[in-house]
Amino acid sequence: MSAVLQPETVKYDETIEKAIEDIIDSLKGGYNISKRSIAVLLLQGDDEIKHMVSRLEGDGWQRISDILSETQKTYNEPLSYIMAMERQKLAWSIADDIVEEDKAADKSINERLSRLTMSPITGIPILLIVLYLGLYQFVGVFGAGVVVDFIEGTIFEQYINPWINGLLIQYVPWPALRDLIGMDYGIITLGLRYAVAIILPIVGTFFFMFSIIEDSGYLPRIAMLLDRVFKKIGLNGRAVIPMTLGFGCDTMATLVTRTLETTRERVIATLLLALAIPCSAQLGVVLGLLSGHTAALVTWVVVVIGVLLLIGYLAAKVIPGERPAFFMEVPPLRWPSLSNVWMKTYTRMQWYFIEVMPLFILASVIIWLGNLTGLFGLIISWLEPLMHALGLPSEAAEAFLFGFFRRDYGAGGLYDLQKAGLLNGRQLAVAASTLTLFVPCIAQFSIMWKERGAKTTLGIVAFIIPFAFAVGYVLNKILILLGVS
Repeated sequence: MSAVLQPETVKYDETIEKAIEDIIDSLKGGYNISKRSIAVLLLQGDDEIKHMVSRLEGDGWQRISDILSETQKTYNEPLSYIMAMERQKLAWSIADDIVEEDKAADKSINERLSRLTMSPITGIPILLIVLYLGLYQFVGVFGAGVVVDFIEGTIFEQYINPWINGLLIQYVPWPALRDLIGMDYGIITLGLRYAVAIILPIVGTFFFMFSIIEDSGYLPRIAMLLDRVFKKIGLNGRAVIPMTLGFGCDTMATLVTRTLETTRERVIATLLLALAIPCSAQLGVVLGLLSGHTAALVTWVVVVIGVLLLIGYLAAKVIPGERPAFFMEVPPLRWPSLSNVWMKTYTRMQWYFIEVMPLFILASVIIWLGNLTGLFGLIISWLEPLMHALGLPSEAAEAFLFGFFRRDYGAGGLYDLQKAGLLNGRQLAVAASTLTLFVPCIAQFSIMWKERGAKTTLGIVAFIIPFAFAVGYVLNKILILLGVS
């Protein structure tokens, strides 16, 4: 006859146990579960139980509420986190008593590698290697360099654009219609060229690399590794998912902020996505632009990361709300499945073609209308003094104007300026930093409006525009004082 296991009762520390006893003594209503369970759930912040107890206890609820408040003041972490850790200790103790551990498995390569990726001493160098090989070399150098040079430089510039413009000049007598389809800002020569020749290879290589990282189980380990840093900026390790997705598409990442627990986290994450997280296309173009200028690349990285941490830290101090707790299941590391990687990449590329490419065509039409009416010329003339203040040529105003319609449009504009030899290393660093911090594109703006509301969205944009130009201005002055050119 097998032994009957008696249920274990979790014993918390003295302060929490005292609070549980005080709450039990204060409960006068009738409940279907034990009063200890009610007390534990109240201390953990269960909203449904709070509502029920406040209704049943009437005037007595105030004393219980005071007990909850005073108990929380004793700890730096949320009570729900403290109590969960106590239960976890008990669970591990029970597991140690009844589970015989396979020492050989513990020493497996995967297990040791998993521990290395989550330890700050070894995890940060591993993360830097992944970023260097995955983002810089594969996306920045190969995607934004080799593939873009071939499609944009060879296929479009040598064959498609001259052919389209030749046909338009020969057969279309109306200059306005020629400008809509081809020439400098046409649907084919600008919109499709940016979408297919510049952005598509970068997005494709990023999605492929991100799918590998995701399928390997490494992404949750990045979350665990960065949790402590993220807590300083009002977030937790779970925010790694939308923040990382932001490097693919900030619009999609803004939607994913729904998974964060508190309104405060969602607002901070939305602000940082709009300000300091470049989408894959913008990131790839910037990496391609700066790959030949190491000092400019380092400057851009330092500025963007510095702004991310500074604004996140200040936002965490200013924006009211609860500090988030963090729990995440860490799956085992494994070799990525080629079929999974292919399917994820294919699905995201399909999304790109369906959702994003039409926006490039729409942006080309808007630019055509703006040029036709003279509105864009007027806006560009307003922006030119700002460009001069940043130490940039007047032509950079177009890139910043285009960047509002699509962030990657703006980055593509810098790509054209760099190819024309109009930007030196200092100007590249200033332009790339300012444009990265510049306002989110229309698509992201609309999602922010939908998810965070008009007041929060307009507040974020009103902060970002002057802040981005202020950072660019200060950066330019610092680089000039250092004699950087």
